[in-house]
Amino acid sequence: MQFITYVDYLLLPIYLVVIYLIAFNLRNRFYPQGHPWRPYFMPGLTIKIIGAIVIGMIYQYNYGGGDTANYFQHATVINSAFTENTIKWFNLVIHAPKWYDGEYSYYINQMQWYRSPSEYLVASITAFISLFTFTTYLPTSIIFAALSYTGIWALFRAFVTQYPTLLRPVAIATLFIPSLALWGSGIFKDTICLGGIGWLTYGVFRVLYQRDFSIQNVIATLVSFYLIFIIKVYILIAFVPALALWIMFQYLQGISSSALRFIVRIVAVVVMFFGFSVLSVKLADKLGKYSIDNVAQTSEVTRDWINSVSLSNDESSGYDLGAFEPNLQGMLTKFVPAVNVTLFRPYIWETKKVIQLLSSLEALAFLLITIKVLISVGPIRVWRSIAADPNIQFCLIFTLIFAFAVGVSSFNFGALSRYRIPCLPFYGLALMLIYYRWNSAEKNILSFRL
Repeated sequence: MQFITYVDYLLLPIYLVVIYLIAFNLRNRFYPQGHPWRPYFMPGLTIKIIGAIVIGMIYQYNYGGGDTANYFQHATVINSAFTENTIKWFNLVIHAPKWYDGEYSYYINQMQWYRSPSEYLVASITAFISLFTFTTYLPTSIIFAALSYTGIWALFRAFVTQYPTLLRPVAIATLFIPSLALWGSGIFKDTICLGGIGWLTYGVFRVLYQRDFSIQNVIATLVSFYLIFIIKVYILIAFVPALALWIMFQYLQGISSSALRFIVRIVAVVVMFFGFSVLSVKLADKLGKYSIDNVAQTSEVTRDWINSVSLSNDESSGYDLGAFEPNLQGMLTKFVPAVNVTLFRPYIWETKKVIQLLSSLEALAFLLITIKVLISVGPIRVWRSIAADPNIQFCLIFTLIFAFAVGVSSFNFGALSRYRIPCLPFYGLALMLIYYRWNSAEKNILSFRL
């Protein structure tokens, strides 16, 4: 499928100039000379834009297609209606016609995802943006990257506001993780969700810490929640419990007795776990394929299929966690291996494709930093750090729930490298906050001299 043409390369420099002019204006307006955040704004944006261009070229010239090409193809079909009738175009963008509507059959029959709400929403957003880029892939892709960057920057702001002395570590954890730039910048579900989760976190932070109930903050929070809910609801299934506990633990800081705070925390976690389990059962029909039973069944089918492919293909990038029963109890027996595979694999020797090398090196870096934190800080002080800081608790709870869910259901390193990116900045933040609670901010956590 040819979705990048010479027109993309002709128009790309123009849109790069426009994006950078807007970015320079925003930086100079909000972060003038001398502002500590200023040096990170443009480099963070640049790495996202480079990631969008590179991943687009990989899908075009290496894979010859894929999800990103399909989203763009759907957008092309939607925008083809614009010249016929702007009302038809608008209705297709908002997904108004029924799939059997004869008046729209010419367009609907060309879109395999018309009846898939999450995929079609991405296609609709792509269509709207690409209307301003003459429906060209690369200019649309860098606009995706720039919009997603606003959410990543919001996540950075939320944490650096609380830890101003940890400016560089927070920037590394949120702005400069390579896979976030590569897999979270093009025309993908992940790009939208990554930006959304940044804005959602920032919105809750503004309410929680700064009592900001302004209309713009509420709207940004609700829109982010809606986009994630429609596109990848399982992110919210992991995020909302962590968020609820984060809010609760923040208010528990006002309890003077440490023993009472500990008891309330334990009770809250237990109540949350059982409440989540009961709610998941009650909402099984609403959650559809994301309900616990369906995830367990899908996980088993995916595992068996990947294993069968691996036996017949030496280049397979599948992994195996071992046998388990297709239910919640069975999946929980693989909690540790699932979290491990999400955060620390593929190992270097498991890499069979060039594109997996980045993921394996990044996973190795996370593993080495984790080991360094455990050794240099020590298990007791690590636990004290977690117990004392609700922000660390929030980051780790979300990371563990999400990493488990992704690791126990993907069974493919290629898919895993994309699916795991929402939890990586939060895990990175947790490691940074634990390490620098006991070390000078001038000390480089990336230096592996203990």
